[in-house]
Amino acid sequence: MHYFLLFLLLVMNGFADELVTGAQNLKAYLPSLQNRRVAVVVNPSSVVGDAHLVDLLLDKGVKVKTIFAPEHGFRGDADAGEHIKDGYDRKSGLPVISLYGSHKKPAHKDLDGIEIILFDIQDVGVRFYTYLSTLHYVMEAAAENNITVMVLDRPNPNGGGVDGPLLNEKFSSFVGLHPVPILYGMTIGEYALMINGEGWLKNGVKADLNVIALQGYAHGDFYHLPVKPSPNLPNDLSIALYPSLALFEGTVFSAGRGTTKQFQLYGAPLYSNKTFSFTPVPREGAKSPKHKGTVCYGVDLSGMSPEAVHAAQTVRLDYLLDAYKNYEERENFFLKNSFFDRLAGSDELRQQIIAGKSEEEIRTGWKEDLTHFKTIRAKYLLYP
Repeated sequence: MHYFLLFLLLVMNGFADELVTGAQNLKAYLPSLQNRRVAVVVNPSSVVGDAHLVDLLLDKGVKVKTIFAPEHGFRGDADAGEHIKDGYDRKSGLPVISLYGSHKKPAHKDLDGIEIILFDIQDVGVRFYTYLSTLHYVMEAAAENNITVMVLDRPNPNGGGVDGPLLNEKFSSFVGLHPVPILYGMTIGEYALMINGEGWLKNGVKADLNVIALQGYAHGDFYHLPVKPSPNLPNDLSIALYPSLALFEGTVFSAGRGTTKQFQLYGAPLYSNKTFSFTPVPREGAKSPKHKGTVCYGVDLSGMSPEAVHAAQTVRLDYLLDAYKNYEERENFFLKNSFFDRLAGSDELRQQIIAGKSEEEIRTGWKEDLTHFKTIRAKYLLYP
């Protein structure tokens, strides 16, 4: 297993005491890029110090030919779910191809002449964060076109726990392709190894995969992201609460899009407790937020400690159960488009909430699946 040997060598070379991202460890990957035609999968989180990875590679003489941009775009200024157009990077002049909307997987023509794809995107360790699906389709296209994929690993800010319901593959979508729990406790590099090793790519193809490992990282570490990973995850608390509050995206409740406290509060116009209110308005990353211009009543979680939420590393259901219990029109609580089921990974959680199950009863049903997943996960871990 060459990726594990690489990790051990890096640790032996004295990097283990200081956190070094894969992108920062230039000596580990720049030689492999020299005189090769390179495509990159990047967004605003793809930074090395103050420099964007694309600019750094060009300065080092790397032949970057194409930029692939995931959800929110290369510069990160698009709404969640917004169609991203192909174009050209205004700074480098390089072509930018969107991997969102109807074109989620690089086509053969997109990869013409490309010898290696460099993937460097900050993940947040949550199954329905769409960069995982982008990684899957990039690996699949690379495997089908005999192109190497190199993943520059980054820390998982929610990397200390494994929790939540597993996805039933009947409910696979771009917000969840694989049979993993909401919190899966792996870095993006480890996850890539699992996609490859478990044969999850179409027709069981395997990517020629190389992971440039982190140094000085352990899964339980609290990690402050130097750059927000997407427009609606502005700080450590929103990232820590995201695994729990993002489930509201499949309900009538707002999780704070259109406010300055995205994924740090929840509410709706018909929530029965009127002690706290907010009004969503168009903002960066939320041009048309749920309940735009309408007063919502709910719960403000913005005073919580990010470190404390991170330490718990669970998918909390009490927020969801509270919202359902105190909503005046329960029959309209879940959106009719089945988005909640895709986020949860099946229709079971929705049915359990409607049936009045307690959080403890619901959690009991996860135990066997989580135990099985941890066995699979253990095969691909690179870090303590």
